[in-house]
Amino acid sequence: MNETAKRSECEIFSDLLSLCTQPGYVHALAFLCFRDNIIRYEDVVTEQHVQNFYDPRRLVRTETNTLIGLMVKKKVDWDIPPPDTLQGYIDSSERLLLELHHRLSDAFSLPDVIGAHQRGEANPFDRGLAMREPIFYAADSAYNFQYLDLAARKYAADAAWLQARRGFTIEEARAVAQAVDQLMKDRRLTHQEKVHAVPLEQWTLLPEFSFAASELTGYAGVALEIVERVLIAFSLPESDRNIRFESLQDFNAITATPLLRQPNGKFLALQLYSFAEAIYDSPFYWMLQDKAYLPTLDKHRGEFTEQFVAERLTRVFGADHVLANVDIWEGNGNKAGEIDVLVLWADRAIIVQAKSKRLTLEARKGNDKVIRDDFQKSVQDAYDQALACARYLGDPRYRFARPDGTEVVPQCEITEIFAFCVVSDHYPALSFQARQFLKTQDVPRVRAAMVTDVFLIDVVTELLSTPLHFLSYIARRTRYGDRLLASQELTILGYHLKCNLWFDDHVDVAHIAEDYSACIDVAMAARRWGLPAEETPDGILTRYEGTTLGRILRCIEARPEPAVLDQGFQLLELSEDASRDISRMIDRQALRSAQDGLPHDFTMMFSDRSGLTIHCTAEATPIAAEKLHAYCTRRKYQQKADRWFGLCLAAGTAELRFGLRLALPWVQSGDMDAATALMAKPLTPEAAYRTLFRGGRSTPKVGRNEPCPCGSGRKYKKCCGGVEGL
Repeated sequence: MNETAKRSECEIFSDLLSLCTQPGYVHALAFLCFRDNIIRYEDVVTEQHVQNFYDPRRLVRTETNTLIGLMVKKKVDWDIPPPDTLQGYIDSSERLLLELHHRLSDAFSLPDVIGAHQRGEANPFDRGLAMREPIFYAADSAYNFQYLDLAARKYAADAAWLQARRGFTIEEARAVAQAVDQLMKDRRLTHQEKVHAVPLEQWTLLPEFSFAASELTGYAGVALEIVERVLIAFSLPESDRNIRFESLQDFNAITATPLLRQPNGKFLALQLYSFAEAIYDSPFYWMLQDKAYLPTLDKHRGEFTEQFVAERLTRVFGADHVLANVDIWEGNGNKAGEIDVLVLWADRAIIVQAKSKRLTLEARKGNDKVIRDDFQKSVQDAYDQALACARYLGDPRYRFARPDGTEVVPQCEITEIFAFCVVSDHYPALSFQARQFLKTQDVPRVRAAMVTDVFLIDVVTELLSTPLHFLSYIARRTRYGDRLLASQELTILGYHLKCNLWFDDHVDVAHIAEDYSACIDVAMAARRWGLPAEETPDGILTRYEGTTLGRILRCIEARPEPAVLDQGFQLLELSEDASRDISRMIDRQALRSAQDGLPHDFTMMFSDRSGLTIHCTAEATPIAAEKLHAYCTRRKYQQKADRWFGLCLAAGTAELRFGLRLALPWVQSGDMDAATALMAKPLTPEAAYRTLFRGGRSTPKVGRNEPCPCGSGRKYKKCCGGVEGL
């Protein structure tokens, strides 16, 4: 369509309204919902089965809700239209929605950007109008089973109010929604067989989404009257014509009451996802109308977010390392701040500040002031509070204490702090808004902020369930910061699980395709939804299975020690080939040490100017520690390295005994120059592997009676005599 032929958003919206209120349009909606929301598989669900959800032609949930919301503005006509008419409805829906998307994207057009630049706007993409498109088309934050599971937790403390005012609890509503899902799964195959048997003129998919309350009682395990109360509470009233829905981002009653009532008394759930989301969101607005209950509602809402995040992080780090509601006191007794959740592991800390502020309707419409105000209250305030608390951590002028007064004292000096800003609800385009609006500060030790929601915290702690994997991921995610472009955080996590998140410094921007989330979709559906599928994505979490390096990493994961934790991070960043080669080299040297009773080792240099020495020995710990420290000190000096690591492993078994980390700045020394003059160059992992297993040689041969090139002063045969001995 050329520029002169462009129609306004209002004109397109009006045409959509006319289309959606045509006789029998509901049957076109049923087809679109089936096509775009149903996973079709035979025995096992794979990533290929969910690729449909990343097809750009698929309607996103907000588009489908728009169609449903427009349809109910008139009394729904339930008659089945002729096949040609039905196909025309489908084609017109897709055409108009595509045209609408183009209009919303105009804020990103080159003339608009140039015009903004001429007006002196530093960043034309942070204007309210430019935010409307990413807000409307934002990827969903949560899975439907997350909405249901977390809703039961979110409103557990409000059960008495809900029982008294609505006649059911959210736990019961959750059971009803799960029953609807299971009922539809069970009868889907038989119904599709019936569809093929009817004449084309009677063909419809509407029964796929229809059900009676009486069909759910056995599935839900609750009484019929409770099932009916739940269904009625989330059904659009017969007389409601969605009058407030006059433009794209007005309030759409379908989001709060997604079920429709059919003339035969059955209920219609065209999008089960919307039903689950309404169960998570709508009760808040019910209780909001009770002014006397507001203080209790706010208290319960805040407690839910903090408690849930603390519990999920405890799954990773253990109860002893996760502290909730930590108060910060000045020496004069004044309260300086409060941390919602504090994690202390080795020399790392995570500071979580949680907020419950939602994105308002006015913000969704593109109101600059309201968008910024919402973001300030939901994210910026949390970030500022986290930074203030980070400055106090480790400062002797401040005391950290738990609610019972127990003092919180880190076991070692904190060298790195991660600030988490967590919201409790779906906040559309959260990552995009954080990129545009978050005002950051450079504070020593503090990495770039993780701005996220409770749903991502749930997924990350589910799949990265050890301190090493969790901290390694967030360290890299915050390291790359704005260099990563993705539709949502799950996409970046999915890329990490499949490919190991790592980029060269020369990569300025990396755009990650949305379908990298597919592996997470499958794994979470298997774990939480019971679908027959692999619970762990193939990639970084499976790479080390059955290897010696994998056993060493598991030992590192269980030890909150700074030296071995840093080395664990480095090992996790290795390529699959390098990690496999190192594992074989460890096996070789540990076996040699067991066979001859002597220490055996190898040393490698990495591209980030750090090095690693792995020492296999049966010597007593004091002797082994002294030798390893002396050698790593010389090696770090000779290479002018930023950091050097050493791991001491047991002879034979290669079990982790201890580790060390050298990270002091390099300073020139005449004595060290002499001590390291004859040291051979360390090898890359690939070169070390070739030398040990394939007879390769990267340095000149050293005679057995010549001085050892490591600089120890001993003869080579009495010292190294291996790849890179101590």
